[in-house]
Amino acid sequence: MQEKIVVASGNPVKLAALQNGFQKTFPQSRYAWKTVKAPSGVNAQPSSDAETRQGAFNRVEFIRRMDPGAQFWCGIEGGIEFDQDGRMFAFAWVVIQEKSLCGMARSGAFLLPPQVAKLVRSGLELGEADDLVFEQANSKQKNGAIGLLTGDLITRTSLYQEAVIMALIPFKNHGLYGS
Repeated sequence: MQEKIVVASGNPVKLAALQNGFQKTFPQSRYAWKTVKAPSGVNAQPSSDAETRQGAFNRVEFIRRMDPGAQFWCGIEGGIEFDQDGRMFAFAWVVIQEKSLCGMARSGAFLLPPQVAKLVRSGLELGEADDLVFEQANSKQKNGAIGLLTGDLITRTSLYQEAVIMALIPFKNHGLYGS
C-alpha cells in the first residue's frame, strides 16, 4: 500500500530531495507523491534562520489544510542569514508533519560569494542572483548555488536530501519522540 505524501512545492529539486530522503530512510515503504504550490507567508527571500523555518512551517500548514487525508506533509524553505561580520550564508529548513508528529532539520550552511550577496542585498532572490553571476537560467530548480559553487560535488538536491533524512529522525525513532 502506498502512503500519500504532499509536498509544498512544484520545484523538482525539493521533490527529488524528499523522494530520495524518504527512500533512503524507509526503503521498504512505497509512496504516492503530490505536489502543491504553497505560499510561505514570509518574504520571497527569507533572511534569517527563524524566518526561513517559519516559511517551511507555513507551507506545511497550508497543504495540510488543502489535503488533510495525506500521511505526510512536507515543506522546504531556502534562506539566507548574515553573520556578525555581514557575510551572507545560504541554507534551508525542512519540516515534515504527520498527523501526530513533526520532524524538522536545517541543512548545512555555506558562504555566498560577495558578488552574489551584493545582488541579494539589492533585492534579488538568491536564485536570480546566482543566474546573473553564473550566467545560468533557473538554477534554483537545478543544482542551485551550492552546485554552482562546488562544481556539483554537492547539489541543491543532495544538500536538501541530508536535511530531509534528519527531519525524518522522529519518524524512524517513534518511541523516542512520542506523538
